[in-house]
Amino acid sequence: MQTKIVFAATSIAVLLGGALSCASAQTRSAPTVPKLVSVRADTAALRKSLDSIAGAHHGIVGYSVIDLENGVRLSRRGDETFPTASLIKVSILVTVFDLVAKGQLSLDDPITILKIDQVGGSGVSQYFHNGTILTVRDAAYLMMTISDNTATNLLLDRIIIRRVWAKMDSLGLHNTKVHSKSFLRIASVAMDSSVKYGLGVTTANEMARLFELMAQGRAVNHSADSTMLEMMEHNTKDTMLQRYVDGARVAHKDGEVNQTRNECALWYLRNRIIACVLTKENVDQRWVVDNEAEVTLAKMGDAIVRAWGGVPPSPPSP
Repeated sequence: MQTKIVFAATSIAVLLGGALSCASAQTRSAPTVPKLVSVRADTAALRKSLDSIAGAHHGIVGYSVIDLENGVRLSRRGDETFPTASLIKVSILVTVFDLVAKGQLSLDDPITILKIDQVGGSGVSQYFHNGTILTVRDAAYLMMTISDNTATNLLLDRIIIRRVWAKMDSLGLHNTKVHSKSFLRIASVAMDSSVKYGLGVTTANEMARLFELMAQGRAVNHSADSTMLEMMEHNTKDTMLQRYVDGARVAHKDGEVNQTRNECALWYLRNRIIACVLTKENVDQRWVVDNEAEVTLAKMGDAIVRAWGGVPPSPPSP
């Protein structure tokens, strides 16, 4: 039942008059928001700090850092290949949105979850009832925010793994590849590489470059890239690069398996800073919050954010 509310003409006039007065007052009294000024980091000191943290880690660490405002780039083992774990899902997301932009796919297309599709690991759709219908948008959101493996596999079924390879190649990211569906190595399109690297492979420089292209609106287009980054701002994993960085706006994606902890992030600080830290052959393989690799990434994230002036103050409320 709809309720109809009828205002008398005089009441409307009073309401409009009050609203206009209030708007005028707010315009006059609105605080001036200071424009954040970009800063230049002491990159020599930062590199020394990051290399010290990486060198102390019981495993292999590679990183790539980009200051989008000043063009500064730092890396260690930046072109060395690493297992991605779920970090490769960023490339899947970009391919999905590329196909949407080409009109070959719609974010509103339905995807039905069947029992045979459901796999373990991270995510909740493994528990949905047989026949649950998601949209492509739903599956992409689940994949990026809680790293849902079943949702990822449903997307890969729809777009085909080799299309992800082709999209990454078109962006010049020739070492960034997804090998199979999550928890289904039988579906691998490159078995030898799949055995060596697992779900996917990349380098710190290539994954940082992919984030850079999204930040510039050049991975797909400005609208698609903004939407993808906004999805990643809702990622729930915060125990690695984000652990000691409170209150920062950040788009990020992580990936974890026994011997690997990875994360890439785009921080919106005084400057836009991209950081990608990859690890492999980690000695500590415990699934605990203080896993050595997770703490290593946390220390590196803190050092990077501090180098660019820390988390900027929030703008005052109007």
